[in-house]
Amino acid sequence: MVEVQAFILFKVNSGMEKEVSKQLADLEEVQEASITYGEYDVIAKVTVNDLHLLEDFLADKIRKVQSVVLTSTMIIAQEFRGKKQRPTK
Repeated sequence: MVEVQAFILFKVNSGMEKEVSKQLADLEEVQEASITYGEYDVIAKVTVNDLHLLEDFLADKIRKVQSVVLTSTMIIAQEFRGKKQRPTK
């Protein structure tokens, strides 16, 4: 079984970025959730065991998060890491 990782981009109701990010960060599948500037308001990195579980996660958990207007899911094909890692809060 190969793990599936994805970035999920979120558009949320104005002023709800922090609340949505906190709700996402509490989900088991979410590695991190960040508020962003630009076209999307929040981005989350998720890890699941297979594509079917990603579908279930999106349908059963993400769609229940209040204030989410739109999502776009980007499945990670390959990941490259820099030498210097940023500390997380």
